[in-house]
Amino acid sequence: MSSPDEIALKFIDIGKTKTSLKADKAFVLAIFAGMFIAFAGIGYTVAGATVENQSLAKFIGACVFPGGLAMVSLAGSELFTGNCLIFIPVLNKDVKITAMLKNWAIVFVGNLIGSLIVAFLVVYSGIPSLFNNAVAQYMVSVAGSKAALSPISAVFRGILCNFLVCTAVWITVGSKDAAGKVLGLFFPIMIFVLCGFEHSVANMYYIPTGLMASAQYGIESSLSLLTCAQNIIFVSIGNIIGGSVMFASGYWFSYLKERQN
Repeated sequence: MSSPDEIALKFIDIGKTKTSLKADKAFVLAIFAGMFIAFAGIGYTVAGATVENQSLAKFIGACVFPGGLAMVSLAGSELFTGNCLIFIPVLNKDVKITAMLKNWAIVFVGNLIGSLIVAFLVVYSGIPSLFNNAVAQYMVSVAGSKAALSPISAVFRGILCNFLVCTAVWITVGSKDAAGKVLGLFFPIMIFVLCGFEHSVANMYYIPTGLMASAQYGIESSLSLLTCAQNIIFVSIGNIIGGSVMFASGYWFSYLKERQN
């Protein structure tokens, strides 16, 4: 395991590499990342669909969901929430803020498309009909609870989530083998899912899936494209604050600011 100051230095090169990616390559890799997180989302839903105890259902799902970031990390792809750490080389004046924002925009859209691809395939493949439509009911329930969050709750839960996600990414960068990366990311991701924090890319899967499952299986809900968009916007704002303003800034200040001077 690398030391924290060594990890901080690695993020300078990581940020340069990510912002120098050709737009088409970054976009395709972002689609893959959106799909990986969506696969984790369907795993969460299927795992907890028939568990009556809500706390236990969430715990089981929380143990499954880290597989999404494991795929993102080990297979190599571009995830918006993790790329909030590009703010480290921006603060260090190694990457221009415009390059970071361009990367974020491309990756955000790619993540959305990847999530929607999996959502569409999952709903119209009949998977929600598992366990006598229990999976469909759970999809709509999960999506409805997320869409019902107030803007301030969505932002705050987004902050908490991406602080933990960036902690997980930080640990994976410092780990020197695959097993260490997976073990290192597991607990921060499990905790954010268990506590009900909000991840913008995960919600790009959860809420559209609930919307489609509601229509396909005749399940009553208050979900709409507007509530879907509102949640993702406010959660994304929180994710940026938690990942860039809090985590990235704090670690840059602690390990790189003095080097810069």
